[in-house]
Amino acid sequence: MASLLSIHVVTWNVASAAPPPDLSDLLQLNNLNLNLDVYVIGLQEMNCGIMSLLSDTAFEDPWSSFFMDVLSPLSFVKVSSVRMQGLLLLIFAKYQHLPFIQILSTKSTPTGLFGYWGNKGGINIFLKFYGYYVSIINCHLPPHMANNDQRLEHFDRILEMQNFEAQDIPNILDHDLILWFGDMNFRIEDFGLHFVRESIKNQCYSDLWEKDQLSIAKRHDPLLREFQEGPLLFPPTYKFDKNSNNYDTSEKKRKPAWTDRILWRLKRQPQAAVHTPTPSAPHFTLFPRSYVSHMLYSISDHKPVTSTFDLELKPLVSAPLITLLPESLCTEESDLLISYSLTADFLSSPWDWIGLYKVGLRHINDYVSYVWVRDNQVSFSDGLNQVYIDISDIPETEDQFLLFYYSNNLHSVVGISKPFKIQPHSFLAEGPLDEAQPQI
Repeated sequence: MASLLSIHVVTWNVASAAPPPDLSDLLQLNNLNLNLDVYVIGLQEMNCGIMSLLSDTAFEDPWSSFFMDVLSPLSFVKVSSVRMQGLLLLIFAKYQHLPFIQILSTKSTPTGLFGYWGNKGGINIFLKFYGYYVSIINCHLPPHMANNDQRLEHFDRILEMQNFEAQDIPNILDHDLILWFGDMNFRIEDFGLHFVRESIKNQCYSDLWEKDQLSIAKRHDPLLREFQEGPLLFPPTYKFDKNSNNYDTSEKKRKPAWTDRILWRLKRQPQAAVHTPTPSAPHFTLFPRSYVSHMLYSISDHKPVTSTFDLELKPLVSAPLITLLPESLCTEESDLLISYSLTADFLSSPWDWIGLYKVGLRHINDYVSYVWVRDNQVSFSDGLNQVYIDISDIPETEDQFLLFYYSNNLHSVVGISKPFKIQPHSFLAEGPLDEAQPQI
């Protein structure tokens, strides 16, 4: 049976700015017609000065913290992130999807300074989503009108560098979906500044599309043509005076362009012979619902661009590898007893752990208590296991909790309980945990 999921993709060159106070429009938080499942957020030109990078290494960067603050109360958890200098890629998903998301790899591909500097390039997260291979790429390509050939070379280089050490991961062009977005820096050729600005003023974009460098390149490059894009029905997103909606009024008066783009590519389906029945491919289809810019935000010389997709798929994985049994939860003194079952093909590890979380957690390391599954094991038989987890240092609360089972071999959450409350009588004052804490 097919499932319908909604994905919201954001790309924004933030020009070293801090997050604005309100990003509701960008994240479509007030759109009552949307029931989003996944956020994919790519930023370019984050502040990457030495002090900023040192601070972001020790703590969460301000943008990641902002998105987690906004999205965690809505049941979204940060699933994965990768950063390369000013490039940042974040994935958030509603927690019920986590057992069906396996992070396979993250990768950074610098293309600046002949491939040695990460001010330009691409960052990537590769994952399995309900059994399908998905590649997500955020990029920042070279600027300026004359560097179009260089942009296309960097595009190809980023694609070529997506090789995988694990032999069971297919080539990126055989992945079921590639989402590729970022500040691609493609410009509008031939037309002068006055014509471009008048066309924008009159919302006559069709002439400009014909001279858009990415559109031209797709007409000549068969592989690039496989990447689809929604219609450019919004004004060019670069270059604006900061803190305004006016295009560049500086001495340079740069010509407006659609530099900020969101592309996608679905896996090629094998061509059947004339007399051979077409094989029934797994059901996996992406439908764009919107492709817009957000003129409301003026902290940068770029306007952010978002696209919302409906993903219709027939799950290849429909049951989690671990089933945590909330009906078997019980408390004894300062311990919480947990029962869980494993599928026959799940390979457990001594480094697997179960985390106890408050509903509204920000990320996987946001646990309030945890247990290594082999340390506190009470019993096991025929796939049913019991462990206890110390809850003595958790203050009395009416909050709801969740249990996550984290697989060290798969580097992913493979089981989640239903929300539950811990009865007040089970709270006893004890000292804090003093053992090594799990981190991913």
